[in-house]
Amino acid sequence: MASAIGYLRVSTDGQAVSGLGLDAQRAAVTAAAARLGLTVTSWHTDEGISGSAALDVRPGLLAALDALKRGDVLVVAKRDRLGRDLLNVAMTERLVQRKGARIVSAAGEGTDGNSPGDIAMRQMSDVFAQLERAHISARTKAALQAKRARGYRAGTVPFGYVADATGKLSTHDGEQRVLSLVRDLRSAGFTLQAIADELNVQGYSTRKGTAWRHQYVRALAGSRVPDASVTVAA
Repeated sequence: MASAIGYLRVSTDGQAVSGLGLDAQRAAVTAAAARLGLTVTSWHTDEGISGSAALDVRPGLLAALDALKRGDVLVVAKRDRLGRDLLNVAMTERLVQRKGARIVSAAGEGTDGNSPGDIAMRQMSDVFAQLERAHISARTKAALQAKRARGYRAGTVPFGYVADATGKLSTHDGEQRVLSLVRDLRSAGFTLQAIADELNVQGYSTRKGTAWRHQYVRALAGSRVPDASVTVAA
């Protein structure tokens, strides 16, 4: 007998921890399954996983696909829960079809019909989902650039600096001495390994407290000092 397989996805860790979004999706999937006269026999969730992520890093979706039997229905709250990448969504649909199953979105979006209009509606939904992902990426990039311009950390704290609770950067005296020594020795013609050896002899350790290696020195030697707007003194 055919069953409904529920699939849920939230893209941020915050949503995964709080449950924000998951409960609403579960309710929508349950209601859609009831309309189809089906019972949800299993639930599969990807928490804190982007819609652009490939199938091989979506364990919840892979488990949902594996649970499908012929005649079953994979139910999602919206098609963008399947993903926000056209290729990934197309691959998911193909895998579902090979199982003899089908996908239903609780939000409609072309339902699961095969008329030209239904197919076009699904394709348009997938296109707009990918477009929204691009907009989100652009907004995030702009926000991070604005944050850096105001002198706040956005991402990993660069070597030679520390960030306070608000993300404001200031110089780290010990790491600045390491940077200065690395650059002086590099200018003097020392090899990367020779510089690492000298740092270890002088008692300097990496940020993690380990011994210096030439790979770590290479990263520092090629690093640039952050913009002046970011390097704000304490």
